[in-house]
Amino acid sequence: MAFVAVAAEGELKPAQMKRVAAGGKRLLLCNAEGEYFCVDEMCSHEDYSLYFGCIKGRSIKCSLHGSYFNLASGQPENEPADCPIRTYPVKVEAGQVWVDPT
Repeated sequence: MAFVAVAAEGELKPAQMKRVAAGGKRLLLCNAEGEYFCVDEMCSHEDYSLYFGCIKGRSIKCSLHGSYFNLASGQPENEPADCPIRTYPVKVEAGQVWVDPT
């Protein structure tokens, strides 16, 4: 695994997200209920940035058509999205949040 530091441990409060670039990919680092998750930035349904949506519980909402995705699995939770978004391993270590973009 090739973990990359993308944020300070306390940088994001619950329900906040941050755009990050790692491994040549555009990703979103999300704090959901105090746990960090990392997913592809773009919605699988219409290639729209999930950054413009919001985090509710352990899900992220796409503001374009209202689909929610589970941050842990990437699975869509409602229509119109029917394809998952990719998720990436995250760890917190030495005061940093690390993501493996491979």
